[in-house]
Amino acid sequence: MPMAFKNIGLIPGSIGTVVVAVIATHCVHILVSTSRDVCKATKTPSLSYTDTCETVFKIGPRKLRPYSLHVRYFVDAAMAGVCLGGTSVYVIFIASSLKDIFDHLTPQHILSVEIYCCILLLPLIIITQIRYLKFLVPFSLFSNLCLIVTFGITCYYTFHDIPTPSEAKLVVDISRWPLFLSTAIFAMEGINVVMPVENEMAKPEKFLGCPGVLNFTMIFVAVLYGVVGIFGYLKYGNEVMGSVTINLPQDEILALIAKFLVAIAVFFTYCLQMYAPMDIIWTRLKPHIGSGYHNSAQILLRTLSVVLTVVLAIAIPDLGLLIGLVGAIFFSTLGILIPVIVQTVHKWNKTSLSSYLLWKNGCLLIIYFIVLISGCYSAVRDILIKYSSM
Repeated sequence: MPMAFKNIGLIPGSIGTVVVAVIATHCVHILVSTSRDVCKATKTPSLSYTDTCETVFKIGPRKLRPYSLHVRYFVDAAMAGVCLGGTSVYVIFIASSLKDIFDHLTPQHILSVEIYCCILLLPLIIITQIRYLKFLVPFSLFSNLCLIVTFGITCYYTFHDIPTPSEAKLVVDISRWPLFLSTAIFAMEGINVVMPVENEMAKPEKFLGCPGVLNFTMIFVAVLYGVVGIFGYLKYGNEVMGSVTINLPQDEILALIAKFLVAIAVFFTYCLQMYAPMDIIWTRLKPHIGSGYHNSAQILLRTLSVVLTVVLAIAIPDLGLLIGLVGAIFFSTLGILIPVIVQTVHKWNKTSLSSYLLWKNGCLLIIYFIVLISGCYSAVRDILIKYSSM
């Protein structure tokens, strides 16, 4: 978020954080509400994100019903893209943190971020071979503990001794704003985990509503991200990196501990994030592979997927630019485009389809295309500028 504020400035960044949070929250609302309506109509206890989208088209307008399976494939592809793109960001994040640590410990052997990405390849392949969610629980617990400690250390450095005057600008040139939008969406969007959470709640009726679990959580997230974004940008100015932890001092033990802990936490989170796309892809491939080759095929699939994320990380080893690109393409598609289309199709033959809903969803689609086109253009432009001059 501090890097996001660098691309827009303090005033529009504060407003933009609220706007992105409102849009993200609203899209979750319409997805969950649509899923509940479809469950009632089909007498189904619960539906996943993908199942909701497919079922809406199955029972929707007659002309759209033949496309239900294609919709499922598209949603699965977007879900896998979010996870694979996000894990590529994780690879760069781990590599950048390790580089900072070892640059300080072994200054006579300075290696590039790309080399650290290559070093990570084998450990990531090994840990990604864990196929059952229950075995990943201890890794999740340990990751959370590491992140809590890291967050405390990062706050200490971020809020301590903020320079005056700061390099932080109130407003940045508008050509940089698209990178704020895609970065903020990447940071705050979590719609892919919403349906499992809502489906597993003891009292799912409390998920939506006012205040509701979702609204309370998103208010907390927006305030937390806004505060960290503002003060991180005030602290480090134009030198702020893709993750504020990378800006922590390289020559202080406490900062090095934070970088080490967050690298470990994200390393273990990598295998958790890979669980969903591996499950999606394997479900599609399994019927076409003989049962005797299932184990070998799974190993190969997981290995190639890790290689893909590492190759993408090596191709774009700038954390901030890759976050902007992934956020613009995948997170906006999963978080804005699909919920809007699904709600519109679901309401199409209903009396509840109003001009307000059409105008509202039309505006959301315009926002989606602005984020997609401008975010991709800005990220690709900066990638070409940065690496063509090297």
